[in-house]
Amino acid sequence: MDGDIVLRPIKMRDQRTWREVNRRNRDWLRPWEATIPPPAPGAPPIQRPTYRQMVRHLRAEANAGRMLPFVIEYEGRLVGQLTVAGITWGSMCSGHVGYWVDQSVAGRGVMPTSVALAVDHCFRTVGLHRMEVCIRPENTPSRRVVEKLGFRSEGLRPRYLHIDGGWRDHLVFALTAEEVPEGLLNRWHQSRRLAAQEQERERHQQDRGQGIAQDHEQQK
Repeated sequence: MDGDIVLRPIKMRDQRTWREVNRRNRDWLRPWEATIPPPAPGAPPIQRPTYRQMVRHLRAEANAGRMLPFVIEYEGRLVGQLTVAGITWGSMCSGHVGYWVDQSVAGRGVMPTSVALAVDHCFRTVGLHRMEVCIRPENTPSRRVVEKLGFRSEGLRPRYLHIDGGWRDHLVFALTAEEVPEGLLNRWHQSRRLAAQEQERERHQQDRGQGIAQDHEQQK
């Protein structure tokens, strides 16, 4: 939890709200959502899971230690979903983060804060060492999230995931625990404070410049 932003486990009773938010954001989310590849010749088609099937699968994966499924709440309402998946232990200790958010709250810092909360939980509580986020090159809003948080770019994975009906290239961004000893949320807060201070300085300089210009006009 960070102010009005809360990460909590997804629940069966979230179904109605989850479906409403997801439906309302269909056009916003469709280009970036995972899809099911065509079946092998002669194999039956694979159906997209229902909400209840999805939650049961997420819970089973979480119980097996391979996944952390969350919903995102902002100002008390469900506005998105964040899942840490592909958790691998042993000599790797890594996972990758996937997420989506309601377009109506995009640009308010909800997604960077949520990712920072999840990464800190994985590093400090779960005990993972490396976190990845894989993003389509065309997905500018999602790329801004990892850039704001200081994820390191690791290059391109060609035709990496089946998204929006086809195999799509993805950019890879990563962080290790050693890169954020102070915590990712702390670093995100600090960067926002510095950005706000810089904007304040720029406004002050503009006001000063306007004041000087007005004095010159009056002197004429």
